[in-house]
Amino acid sequence: MSNVIVIGGGAAGMMAAYAAGMCGHSVTLLEKNEKLGKKIYITGKGRCNFTNACSEEDFLKNVVSNPKFLYSAIYTFNSDAMIDFVEMHGTETKVERGNRAFPASDHASDITKALKNALQEVNVDIQLNTSVSKLIASGDRVTGVELKNNKQLSADAVILCTGGLSYQTTGSTGDGLRWAKNIGLNVTDTRPALVPLNTKEPYIKEMQGLALKNVKLSIFNGKKKLYDEFGEMLFTHFGVSGPLVLSASSIIGKKLQETGELKAYIDLKPALSFDELDARVLRDFNDNMNKHLSSVLRGLLPASMVPVVIDIFDFDDMRQINSITKEERTILVELLKAFPFTITGLREYKEAIITQGGISIKDIDPSTMKCKNINGLSVAGEVLDLDAFTGGFNLQIAWATGYLAGISID
Repeated sequence: MSNVIVIGGGAAGMMAAYAAGMCGHSVTLLEKNEKLGKKIYITGKGRCNFTNACSEEDFLKNVVSNPKFLYSAIYTFNSDAMIDFVEMHGTETKVERGNRAFPASDHASDITKALKNALQEVNVDIQLNTSVSKLIASGDRVTGVELKNNKQLSADAVILCTGGLSYQTTGSTGDGLRWAKNIGLNVTDTRPALVPLNTKEPYIKEMQGLALKNVKLSIFNGKKKLYDEFGEMLFTHFGVSGPLVLSASSIIGKKLQETGELKAYIDLKPALSFDELDARVLRDFNDNMNKHLSSVLRGLLPASMVPVVIDIFDFDDMRQINSITKEERTILVELLKAFPFTITGLREYKEAIITQGGISIKDIDPSTMKCKNINGLSVAGEVLDLDAFTGGFNLQIAWATGYLAGISID
């Protein structure tokens, strides 16, 4: 039996502590907040989309950074195992659209409650309001931790589960990344991910509050297409947000930081080809020859988008349809199929769902989550260079890596 310290009482930390305790180890869980699972309480808008009930193969397709590293973790503790775990510890679950799993109550607190029940079951010593200041290392071995009050705690094994940099009010302040660097681990560049995007053009902000459904967003670096997906998005006072945009941010983040700007286009009518849309516009024009352009466009576009399109089109909104030429109609259709704007940056960590980057997976054994060159230290959760799209995938990464780290302690 080993004396194990787990740093961080979030998703990965609680699961790691449970798994190590289940294996008969003496486990102490250190959490600097006043309660466990603080970030869990705000996930899924308070409902907690705690996993995604898809196959392992589909799960890995939704992992953005280093999916192959997760093979052992996901096949050891998959989403079915997590759903069973939650239900075995007193919380009913349900699966909704997109295989997203939630507590049946729609209360995130019930997921944390299930984890607390599990920790109690295996006699984990939970120490709240306990801040770690550094890892204690001797040679190539971590031997314990030092607390902010200068007290030192020794351990046979330490599992680092301190999270990333997103939602810093929940305690994810990058401590683990700094400690990792200090003992010689490689940490890749970090950036906000699953985050809204800033844009250049004033007309984007003029449409603040407008939500678009069933559109296609394409993002380019020069002629190279970086992102091309269907879904929903939202215009804001700073740029764009919504599901399409959040997913895009995880794909384009690194290139955006390198280049400073990327061009983006929205296909407002993706179900129609260019020729089909041109025929639709021509039909509308023929039926309304003596009406103003703005009134006809209201049949094609949301009201708040009409003046913006007319302005980009560089027409008078009172111009009559019967004066518009075929060439001008072609330009209008092109605009509806590729509405342009410029992305200038990612929003801040405080608006990001997750952190991209972290402790390099090259330093971690994927079959155990142990550090390859530093004995006595394992790592799990968002502090690692692992991230995925929305839909419960990021929390499942935390559960799976935490579980594997816990059961792999000697």
